[in-house]
Amino acid sequence: MEVILKEDVANLGHRGDVVKVAEGYGRNFLLPRKLALQATTSNKAVIEQMKASAARRSASEKAVAESLAAQLEPLVLNFTRKSGENGHLFGSVTSADIAHELEVKGFEVDRRKIQLAEPLKAVGETAVAIKLHREVTAHVKVTVAAESVVESAVEVGA
Repeated sequence: MEVILKEDVANLGHRGDVVKVAEGYGRNFLLPRKLALQATTSNKAVIEQMKASAARRSASEKAVAESLAAQLEPLVLNFTRKSGENGHLFGSVTSADIAHELEVKGFEVDRRKIQLAEPLKAVGETAVAIKLHREVTAHVKVTVAAESVVESAVEVGA
C-alpha cells in the first residue's frame, strides 16, 4: 500500500513523502491517526501544495525550536530522591518527571521529545537530550541528589 505522509513518522519518512507500507500498518495505524493519506491520483496532485506548506511550516518550527534550545541549554534541573548506600536510587527520574520540572520552570516540552533511553536510577549529573525539531536537539543538565535521611539504629530484643 502506498501512502502520503502528513506528518514526520520515525523510521518511515518525513512529511510529504510517498512511502510503501504494509496494508495493516497503513490501514490500522497511519490512516486512523491521520498521519498519512492513501496515495491516489487526486491525493498525489495535492502533494506539491502540501510539500510547499510543509517547508514553510518546518522553517518556522525550526526557528522556534532553535530559540527554545537556546533558552534550555543553560538550564540545570535538580531532583532529590531516596537512595541506597551505593548511590542507586530506590525510585527513578523519568522523562515525565523532567517534563514536569521544565513545565514548572515555564517551558512546555512534550515528554515524548525527551530522549531518555531508560530512567535515571543513579545519583549524579547527566546531560539529557531533548529533540525539539528534526534538526534541533537541546541538551539539559539533570542533577540527581540523594535525599538526606537521618538513620536511627533500632535495637531488637533489648
